[in-house]
Amino acid sequence: MSRMPAQLPLGVGLRDDATFNNYYVSSANASLVEYFTRQLEPNAEPFLYLWGAPGSGRSHLLQAACNAASDADKRALYLPLADLGHFPPLMLEEIERLDIVAIDDLEYVVGRKRWEEALFHAFNRLRDAGKALVIASSSPPRQLDVVLPDLASRLTWGVTFHLHPLDDAERLGALKLRAKVRGMQLPDDVGRYILHRGPRDLNELCRALETLDQASLSAKRKLTIPFVKSALNW
Repeated sequence: MSRMPAQLPLGVGLRDDATFNNYYVSSANASLVEYFTRQLEPNAEPFLYLWGAPGSGRSHLLQAACNAASDADKRALYLPLADLGHFPPLMLEEIERLDIVAIDDLEYVVGRKRWEEALFHAFNRLRDAGKALVIASSSPPRQLDVVLPDLASRLTWGVTFHLHPLDDAERLGALKLRAKVRGMQLPDDVGRYILHRGPRDLNELCRALETLDQASLSAKRKLTIPFVKSALNW
């Protein structure tokens, strides 16, 4: 089934590869992933707040939730405020018509009166309509410098999760999972080489995997350390 989320404002779209199936679930993050996958079920928690450092997988989970909702014929909207926060918050109007709204990078609009008021009213409308909302930020809600007291209060409702960073063994597991989903066999020694020589950011590493996938298909080569060196110029 093709994913057809609600009309996204200003050309913002979802990554097709952001799914729950290719998200590496560490033991520390298992409970939050369970909440995400069940959020649209009856009697599930309608409001989730997720915080973690950049590159910890926040955006992947939010987009995975929207992709899963679309696959279930639900209407979803993903709003990355790092890209949209400099616009007026008009995209929050009538969002209660949707089934799930995922607001990413909340910290980019904190302290801006118009945005804070719009978020407060949007929260209330979604709650009254019985719809799902997930918000992600780099900080827990009580550490954000929110000016509007009512919004600060709303952000502490629901369930708050800290997205814990992966250790090196888990990063290798995440890389191997992404490779497997793409139909690639990533030996441990090659994976460790990529982790050692590549960027720390997991999203950047996954983009490197895309390059390797295309290069290996073109050259009809398996992934080896010499091939990775050649394909990525490392």
